[in-house]
Amino acid sequence: MAIQITTLAERPEFTPELWSMDHTWPEFMLHDPIADLFYAIAETTYAEHVLVADDDADPGRLVARGCMIPYWSDEAELPDDGWDGVIRRGWLARERGRRPGAVSALEISVRRDLQGTGLSSIMLAAMRERAAHLGFAELVAPVRPNRKHLEPHTPMSEYAYRTRDDGLPHDAWLRVHVRAGGKIVKVAPRSMVVAGTLAEWRTWTGLPFDRTGPVEVPGALNVVQCFVEHDHAVYVEPNVWVSHPLS
Repeated sequence: MAIQITTLAERPEFTPELWSMDHTWPEFMLHDPIADLFYAIAETTYAEHVLVADDDADPGRLVARGCMIPYWSDEAELPDDGWDGVIRRGWLARERGRRPGAVSALEISVRRDLQGTGLSSIMLAAMRERAAHLGFAELVAPVRPNRKHLEPHTPMSEYAYRTRDDGLPHDAWLRVHVRAGGKIVKVAPRSMVVAGTLAEWRTWTGLPFDRTGPVEVPGALNVVQCFVEHDHAVYVEPNVWVSHPLS
């Protein structure tokens, strides 16, 4: 498989397939309202920051995508609101005419049938290269560890810093970032917030949501807090901030 990675601006023909690619995102994650500040305009406003990949065995068919957002912040530290935070700050920078001084990864998604083939590492390298080409000295990423969902009751502050005997992170996706030159900086405790009625959560998950209290939802990194008496449930997802120096 010979992978070709370009920007969506260079390959606009990928636009119709960009969000319909078969992926592994849990359904509930597609209902974070902050996401619309990026994804609804990604094809037009952020096409230079969206990477698309195909391969010579099936040219013209998307095999992976990667999204970044430039943003402006005067904060000394990376924001506690992680993924939501950089999308909001990116939108505000654009609306207020501020020149972005930072860039954050938002996602790398690999087509379901090609997961485990090393494509995520290739996409991360391409994302680092693209961020450097755009003039940034650092790429930051609110990383969603790919095995944390198996331990929804474990605090992210414990999980993120768990290592193997060789000193590399226990989590495979964090390990990819560290091997690529990234450094774990801190936990983003409220990186993504998804709230909905109980009927919506039942639709998103197929679970009953009929008791007040924590609910374990497949794919969720934390438990979802359910409040039957108020007819809503809230999910607050922690991520892990990783810094990738580019110079």
